[in-house]
Order: sequence, then C-alpha cells, then structure tokens
Amino acid sequence: MISRFIIVVLATILLSTTSFTDAQSCNGILISYSSGTGIRLPPNVTDPKKQPYRFESTLTVLNNGLDELKSWKVFVGFQHNEFLVSASNAVIADGTTLPAAVGNGTVLAGFPMTDLKTAVETAGDLTQMQTQIKLVGTVFGVAPPTVPLPSSINLANDGFICGKTTGQGKNGTNVCCTRDPKFKTNITTDEKFLPRQNGDLTIMYDVIRSYDSNYWAEVAITNHNSLGRLDNWRLSWDWMNDEFIFAMKGAYPSVVDSSDCIFGKQGTFYKELDFATVLNCERRPTIIDLPPTKFNDTDIGKIPSCCRNGTILPPSMDPSKSVSRFQMQVFKMPPVLNRSELSPPQNWKISGSLNPDYKCGPPVRVSPTESPDSSGLPLNRTVMASWQVVCNITTAKGTPNKCCVSFSAYYNESVIPCKTCACGCPNNVARTCSTTAPAMWLPSQALLVPFENRTAQAVAWASLKHLPVPQPMPCSDNCGVSINWHLLTDYNKGWSARVTLFNWGETNFADWFAAVQMDKATAGFEKMYSFNASAIEIDGVNNTIIMQGLEGLNYLVGETDGADPRRDPRVPGKQQSVISFTKKTTPGISIVRGDGFPTKVFFNGEECSLPSVLPTSSASRKGFSYATLMLLPLLLFVFML
Repeated sequence: MISRFIIVVLATILLSTTSFTDAQSCNGILISYSSGTGIRLPPNVTDPKKQPYRFESTLTVLNNGLDELKSWKVFVGFQHNEFLVSASNAVIADGTTLPAAVGNGTVLAGFPMTDLKTAVETAGDLTQMQTQIKLVGTVFGVAPPTVPLPSSINLANDGFICGKTTGQGKNGTNVCCTRDPKFKTNITTDEKFLPRQNGDLTIMYDVIRSYDSNYWAEVAITNHNSLGRLDNWRLSWDWMNDEFIFAMKGAYPSVVDSSDCIFGKQGTFYKELDFATVLNCERRPTIIDLPPTKFNDTDIGKIPSCCRNGTILPPSMDPSKSVSRFQMQVFKMPPVLNRSELSPPQNWKISGSLNPDYKCGPPVRVSPTESPDSSGLPLNRTVMASWQVVCNITTAKGTPNKCCVSFSAYYNESVIPCKTCACGCPNNVARTCSTTAPAMWLPSQALLVPFENRTAQAVAWASLKHLPVPQPMPCSDNCGVSINWHLLTDYNKGWSARVTLFNWGETNFADWFAAVQMDKATAGFEKMYSFNASAIEIDGVNNTIIMQGLEGLNYLVGETDGADPRRDPRVPGKQQSVISFTKKTTPGISIVRGDGFPTKVFFNGEECSLPSVLPTSSASRKGFSYATLMLLPLLLFVFML
C-alpha cells in the first residue's frame, strides 16, 4: 500500500515538474522551466532580431528538502529582451508592476503561496510542496521552432547553493538547489515566521483590528540609512483581491475617487454601503502624507509620527523624524470574507522629490509587532499580523545626478565648476552647446550667476587666464542644487574650508542636510560655525561629516528674481558656513595635494557629481613655477655676492 502511494506521488511529480530522475534525486529545491514555441506577433519587421513573438512557459518550484522554504524567490535569467505580461502565483520581487521589461533577468516571488512545505509534514501533498507559475509575454528574435529558454534559473533565497542547470530536451531546463552548510542563519526549522531583515528603508504592514469584511492596518515607514532621506514621499502598491480603502488617518490617497467601486464588483457586493464616503477604489492607489496642520485633526490625524508633509529624515540627523505612520480601513471582497484571512498588498513602491531611488521587495510575514500597552501596565500588546517590506537604495546605470559640486582654493583664482550635463543634458542641443566639452573655469563671482548668464564672464576669464574656449560652448550642468567647496586656509596646525549651497530650482528645502566623505581628514574635524555638523560612522568607517542648518535657519529657499528683474539675473537660494580641522590627529595630511577635498558629497541623501580635476593638481605646479621665478633674481644676487 505504501509503495503504491509513493509511486502515485512520484508519478504526479513527473507530470507536473520535470523528469522522474531529477524529481527523485534532488534532495533540495527543484526548479524547472519549460517553454513552448512562440507565435509571431505584429508588426512584421525586416530585422529578424526585432521581430516580436508571444511565448508561454511554466516555472515550477518543488520543495524536496527537509525544511520548509519560506518566502521563496527564484531568479529567471531572461536573455531575449523579454516583456513579461502576466505571471500566475507570483509577483516580481522588486515591486515592478506587470507588464514589465525583464530582458536582463528578474526575480519572481511567490503570491499568494509564499511558503513551500515539505513532503514529510504534508505526506507528499503537492499542493503544499509545489507551486507552478504560468508565464506569458513577448520575446524578440526567437523564431519557431527555436524555444526561448533563460540563460539560468536559480533560487534567490539566502543560504542555498544551486548546481549546474540541466536541459530537459529542447524545451526545458532545471536545477537543484540545496542548503549551503557554511551559511550561518538565526532561523530554526520550528519558527513560524522569518526574522525581520535590514534595509535602507523598511515598511511594516500591521493588521491592528480585523472583522469579517474589513480590517484596520497601520503602515510604518522607517528610514535606517544614515544619509537616506525622503521628501514629499509617495507610496503605492497593488491590491491583489479587489480590496478598497474606506477610511484613513495620518495620510490620504492622492486621488479620492470611488467610481471604480460603484461601477465594479464592489458596488454589486456591498449594496448597502455608502460609497460617497469611500476614499479610494484604484487597484494601485498612491498615498501621500498630510501637512502638519492636520496632526491634531480628530478625523484624519492623531496618529504618532504622521503629518510631516512627507519628510522622513535619516536617523543620524533626527531619530524622532525618521519614521512616518498612518492607518487605513481596508474592505475585502469574496472569497476572503473571514477575519482570519488577511493578505497584504503587493508591488510596493516609494519615491520622493530629489531623493534616492528605492527598490522594494515583496511583503514577508514576520512575527507580530509588539508595542507597550496604552494602559500603562508593564506588558506589551501585539498586533494580529505583520508583514515587512524591505526597500534599498538603487542607482540605475546611466542615471544622472541631482546635485553637483564645484571646487576652488585660496591658491587658485579659478573655480572648477560642475561637470557638463552633470544632472542630464537638454534635448536638441547639437547647434547650441556641446555635451562633451569640459566645463569652463570661472571667476568666483560667476557662481552667483545663473548658467545662461555666465557666458560673457566665462569667455572673459578664459581670455585673461589663457584658457581654451570650446566651440560650441559646453552645456549647462542642469542641476537644481550645487555646492561649492572652497579651500579657505592651510596653516601649520590646521586648515579650513568654506561650504556654500546654491538652490537653482523652485523647490524650497526644509530641514535640508548635506554630507561629505573625506578619507583622510575626517578624524581632524573640529567644528562648523553657521551649520550644525558632526562626524558619523557608516558601515564601520568614520569618514563622513553630516551638516545641516541651525534651528530656524535650516530652510534653503529656491531661486528668486533679482533686484531689478528686467536687468538683473535671478538669484539662487544660498547658505554658507566655514568648517575647521586640526592636523594634530591627521599627521602627514597634505591639503594642497587633494586631502582637503571631499571624495563624495551628498545633498538630502543624493550623491552629487564631483569635478574630475582638483585645484591642487594644476595649482601646485603653477605655484612652484611662480615661486621659482620669483626666487631666481634673489638667488642670482646671493651667488654674485
């Protein structure tokens, strides 16, 4: 009887995954990918590499190991400019909403079945051990009968080693992944939830009250990056089961609209519900923070850490302002009308203005959040269920900067300005400016003049200093914020620099901060005179100085009109301070040779573009030659005596 049962299980695996041998021999996670031939799609193109075809494939993940696989993730190495249109039982792990371009490969995460149990704990129940993802999309240049297979497939969960992929005929491939014995983990097999993960930004989705048809959730956005920051944050996600937002406190949808419910299945099911009070019925809503004036509003405010106009500061700047919270009442739809059936939204995305870009993973079920009991008793109260979304700062290749830096020094009259097109080039510039010509050196007063009004000063300065004048002239840096680092003094026991911030945009920056990384000089930091500043440690390295305006002076205004708008150029918002250093703790430091300039500069969490040339590189040679020329007559006079 037992042998007959085993044969049935293995036969089922054979039909649903891959070959009988692979399913039987893999004592880990078996991943297989099978694809059929494509169907030609319009339009018809002359270049066969650009001809689109429809593809349909199946990705199968089977747990043949002894441990439950929690929150499974699989990397699929798409390699033919694939465009994924749909994926059953899975979402893209970085929060990208389908349809999406996946030609460089992508990671898929399970939904709604995030965990795969073992044969031991389910008696071989494949519905709990295995998941199959039906993929449909567009591929380019792979004409039938050739099958578009990925370059690789592997398990993306930590602590696994995947073997070599093996082909299954011409239409499929599979791989077996087993646990890495060298991988150290704090997870035990009997734990119900995965541990909470670290990231630049984490989002907690806590269900605090639950009813049959709806529940209340609290969302907490916490910044963990020492230099990361969000301004005017906008948070979005996808509802996967036709949920809709009935009420909110501490934040609000960017669009208040219930029409999708009234004309959809929600209006048919909730016939007695007054949809005039429903806040949002979009499948992908966008949530924004409330202004501070709404904090004490009894209807939509009164939530701790809410109502800051979407500003989330780094913990190194102000820990009390590094969290943002709001609550919302979510109505569910059949068939999940049970207070114990709870499912978070997927495909999370968060963004801000002049802030780093974040990529967010899928929500992972973690242990319920605990908080002190409001009654004052010495006990903690837990929520009903918690999910964690981890977001990390990413910079796509070729992404332009959003701020830039210019260098100058007391020993050189020229300012090395921001790079040409540091923050992106304008369109259609071929006849007006050069995107490749180096930026022209400037006199110091030109830093206060908008780029379009600097031409005359730049040309005159080049003529005076015998510098080249490119034809056509270089394009602007196109940066909204620029920072000038001026080496001010250098003496026996210390040195100083002057830091000036220019805001060329129309956006005002409240609670702004800047940071500089100096590999050799940070240990000698003493003080800053018009800004608050302190040295901080990042990833175990103490080479960063973070600075911000003094209280009441931490508002960097935008560009304004000159005294006479008809004649004078616009004036940037500006703040300035001097920073001083001692040489006592940095023996051997050479300020003139470059140690007095930062290697990285950040503004509001965004890394700025730096000049490729330091004033030291040319000034030291010029200084040496000028000094030598001045000393020659004196030396000749001495020798003649």
